[in-house]
Amino acid sequence: MITSYFRRHPRPRGTAASVRYRFRTWRGERPFWAGLFTLLAGLPILYWPYAHLDLGGIPLALSTTSGAGSLIIGTLLITLGLTLWYRGHLRMFAGIATLLLTLVSFPVANFGGLFLGLACGLLGGALACSWIPPDTTESPAAHTQQTATTTATTTVPTATATTNSTSEAVPTGDSRRGN
Repeated sequence: MITSYFRRHPRPRGTAASVRYRFRTWRGERPFWAGLFTLLAGLPILYWPYAHLDLGGIPLALSTTSGAGSLIIGTLLITLGLTLWYRGHLRMFAGIATLLLTLVSFPVANFGGLFLGLACGLLGGALACSWIPPDTTESPAAHTQQTATTTATTTVPTATATTNSTSEAVPTGDSRRGN
């Protein structure tokens, strides 16, 4: 078996740990969960109007006149989910459009995909509107070093009491002075 023109064997692009690290980095730079929930909201909205189920020999079809509306809303929600993944700067537009399309799907598309698409769409739209991009001016190593020094240098303040005759602070609860 010839693997390449120069007879070199292809090298894997990385180990599983490096692939996982690259995916984690990619996921942290965009509203990943908002896109996932928005994409998942479009699937039941698309599915239920075209599904033909048999329950104990009784055919159950939810195909109504809302089939075209369900097709449009479901396709747009899937597109908005992909937009959130690959065009994160459009998150406010995509989030508001997701919320509006999800609310419109309730009366148009069989109760918003039997409430599955409605719940996922509202969650995805809310996550998209509330997501804030990470600060790119600070490196992750500096952030971990800053939190380590902050936790190491925190001290517990002691209570002090002052008297009217002197302005000197006297610590309260000091066991060495017999208080």
